[in-house]
Amino acid sequence: MTIVETSIFPASKEEVFGKLQRLELLQHIAKPYATFTPIGERISVWESGKSSSYKFKLFGIIPFGTHTINVLSFDMNDGVYTHESNEHVPVWNHRIILNGLPDNRCIYTDIVDIDAGWKTLFVFLWAKCFYAHRQKRWIRLLKETE
Repeated sequence: MTIVETSIFPASKEEVFGKLQRLELLQHIAKPYATFTPIGERISVWESGKSSSYKFKLFGIIPFGTHTINVLSFDMNDGVYTHESNEHVPVWNHRIILNGLPDNRCIYTDIVDIDAGWKTLFVFLWAKCFYAHRQKRWIRLLKETE
């Protein structure tokens, strides 16, 4: 199943991309739906070709396995593309597309392909809420830093 969530962000494409590169941002915008605690080497800045693993907890309390993020592409113009997975969700492929707009704004789109076997519908419903929440947190964060 595929989720597509789009919002207009009150910041330039360049500003959003700069913030997007930091692990701390993922941890901030994911709360309280999910927490990501690094396992092993901590990656503070996302880059193409990097792979990292995290203890993943739903709502910060329910253990949901080890979540691995493989960054295939991380480019301001071409977007971000990751192959992610964990024990419960073997396919979680995430694409982020940024399109600049006039007046220091941009269009931000999350596209997520999910396959979790018989659990796919349940994961999809949770993820749909999660990505809507993430984009709202993004907008709030960007308005605070204006």
